[in-house]
Amino acid sequence: MDIPVFILAGLLVHCVFLVSIFDIYFSSPLVHGMTPQQTSLPPPAKRLVLFVADGLRADSLYELDSNGTARASVLENNGSWGISHTRVPTESRPGHVALIAGFYEDVSAVAKGWKENPVEFDSVFNESKYTWSWGSPDILPMFAKGATGDHVYTFCYAAESEDFGAEDAAKLDMWVFDHVKSFFNSSRNNQTLFSALNEEKVVLFLHLLGIDTNGHAHRPNSREYQENIKQVDEGVKEIASLIDNFYGNDGKTAFILTSDHGMTDWGSHGAGHPSETLTPLIVWGAGVNYPQKVTTQFFEDNFLKEWKLENLKRLDVNQADIAPLMASLIGVPFPLNSVGTLPLEYLNTSALFKAESMFTNAVQILEQFKVKMSQKKETTLSILFTPFNELQQYIQSLKVSLCKTLINLALEGLSYYHTYDRLFLGLSIAVSFVGWTTYVILVIIKAHTNLTKTVPTNKKKSTVLFYGFASAGMIITFFLLIQTCPWTYYIYCLLPVPVWYAVVFSFFYRSALTVGLLVFAGWPVITQLWIQAKVLYCFGQHVALSTYVVGSTHNSLKIKQGLPVMNQIISWMTLVFSPALLLLSPTFLFERLFSILLSLMSTYLLLSTGYEALFPLALFGLMFVWINMEQEALQHYGLSLKPKVTLAVFNFTCTMDITQFRQLHLDDVRRSFFFVFFIVTAFFGTGNIASINSFDPASVYCFLTVFSPFMMGGLLLLKVAIPFVLVSCAFEAVQVTTQLSSKRYITCCISALHFFFLVKDYGSWLDIGTSISHYVLVMSLTIFMMVMNGLAQLLTTRRLGLPRRNKHHSM
Repeated sequence: MDIPVFILAGLLVHCVFLVSIFDIYFSSPLVHGMTPQQTSLPPPAKRLVLFVADGLRADSLYELDSNGTARASVLENNGSWGISHTRVPTESRPGHVALIAGFYEDVSAVAKGWKENPVEFDSVFNESKYTWSWGSPDILPMFAKGATGDHVYTFCYAAESEDFGAEDAAKLDMWVFDHVKSFFNSSRNNQTLFSALNEEKVVLFLHLLGIDTNGHAHRPNSREYQENIKQVDEGVKEIASLIDNFYGNDGKTAFILTSDHGMTDWGSHGAGHPSETLTPLIVWGAGVNYPQKVTTQFFEDNFLKEWKLENLKRLDVNQADIAPLMASLIGVPFPLNSVGTLPLEYLNTSALFKAESMFTNAVQILEQFKVKMSQKKETTLSILFTPFNELQQYIQSLKVSLCKTLINLALEGLSYYHTYDRLFLGLSIAVSFVGWTTYVILVIIKAHTNLTKTVPTNKKKSTVLFYGFASAGMIITFFLLIQTCPWTYYIYCLLPVPVWYAVVFSFFYRSALTVGLLVFAGWPVITQLWIQAKVLYCFGQHVALSTYVVGSTHNSLKIKQGLPVMNQIISWMTLVFSPALLLLSPTFLFERLFSILLSLMSTYLLLSTGYEALFPLALFGLMFVWINMEQEALQHYGLSLKPKVTLAVFNFTCTMDITQFRQLHLDDVRRSFFFVFFIVTAFFGTGNIASINSFDPASVYCFLTVFSPFMMGGLLLLKVAIPFVLVSCAFEAVQVTTQLSSKRYITCCISALHFFFLVKDYGSWLDIGTSISHYVLVMSLTIFMMVMNGLAQLLTTRRLGLPRRNKHHSM
């Protein structure tokens, strides 16, 4: 096996380890093939109006305003109220999917698309006779694309309207209200539309994004956010009155006002803070209970006294429970993949209707359980299949009054079969982990120590070893084949075979370790620069300009004049040209490292909102100390093969003889751990990429203010990467000044196996994201170190030259 093959094999193994968690922990929970379930009794409402105030916190709506009056005017006299508890990630797409489809999207689905549907799913809109919706182009299309037939209609404003730097984002909500009014007015002159509006099972959906946009731009405690809530409240009252009048006050319209998620005090969302997960829910109209007076009620959050709502019964729900509530009110089948439980206390109907609806809810969830069980039973050997006995036993003694217990058991059964193969696959990956780590440790020991001796070649033993592992592979393949397992299972289960074969083989055959000796052998010879020239040194001016742009931009946004075009141009030009400009600086160690710092600092400044801009400066100051400390340690232990190098005159482009690289020393282990420590420090220094709400959305305002999730996310990733690049360049300096090849630095990440079993697919988005990021960070070190090593070499050794003009002397 030559060097490229060995490196490729290592990369492939680590890629399998890396992606395995998404197959094991984050596969889609959705199943298909269920029979739709609906209540046979007449529903209380003919139509439903859903208002979703994007980004509206529960406390912001329920608390009294400065005049001591409630902001939600429909609360006290019209209907029931409570708090809708969202799950994480508290983002717009998963929040709306939970509200309208009744299930919580898994992390992988959220990552695959913002507007598109990674997996087909059913929704209340799809089950309706007609649905008309108004609002954001980021939300409405996903429910229209997931619907069968042509009965879900969308009316969206332009994506450019979602501008965080706009004068007043409340105009987005005014656009929705105005277009709904025009829609009903025009329907009187359109007989086809008028007839459709008078059908049963009709849904009207108003997505109101202004509050969320104002919250991002000005924070939830701002005057803009609070005023927007008042405007929405007035608009909801006006639209409700308009619709009641349109239908002649027939009492057949149900109204729901809620939110997809809340928002932190600093204007972000995505994690599990109560300000993000507690959203308002107010339901009124046909089939809904009137406000219920109570003398006492208790909730741990103690909000009731603060909101002056102690005497109105509070009815809390999970966000996914709203979908079966909507389906029950208008008599459509419950969404097929809904995991919500119908909140009966909101209904003002007969006891029979409640019982029928609850039973329908239970059967609908039980249908999912049956399909999930059937799928798992078909792909598992009968002797290995273990049924979920608790539910089977309960069904035999089922009574209608116990439907809630049935629903809970069915949901437990769904989770049981969804995670049925997790232990099996996890153990396969764990065995591969241990095998690969053992192999790498063995390579290092035999390549760089004198603890082992050459073992004679034994062809007979080699043949037995090969056929033994080959037989094991065939048995595993046959086992997976008869169970019709997915193709990814073959990779996870067969990977331990070649890995452990390499481990066992390397114990007996020294020649097999030649590749290890070659991989760690030497440092590539760095060639001289292709041209020598003088350079302009203008990084200080770039940093000053970036500082001015940040201040100017935020002042402009503060007075609601938007993002200045010139500032935007300067920001993008700085982002593009700064990396190229640093290549014009000299390649002497301190000069080049200082140029890298100033160049990347100019971009980092544009992505900063305050004192965090000092983090790269402080981090790189620590890197300079580290470089000097390692050089002194090398001289102290007498490991240097050359006279003491003065770092001030050290040139990254000096040609180095790979035969001069020394053997490993105990200090080199410390250097590796220092490097990993600084990498983690750089990665999480100013924010945790696992949780989007650890970053201020204002970070990207110098580049764009119009909502663009992938562009904004890319800029935030760049912000995270800049300190990472600084540490990598410093480590490059440590490597070349201590005369140690980078290819001898292989970190045996035993901790990766530990993090593999700590990966979570439940809890807050922060918990889930942190568990993933820990595993990905550790697993990515081997892969990412190669990439960053190449980037660091490029940034430290390459230099662009300006063309020289040849001088011509006259004769």
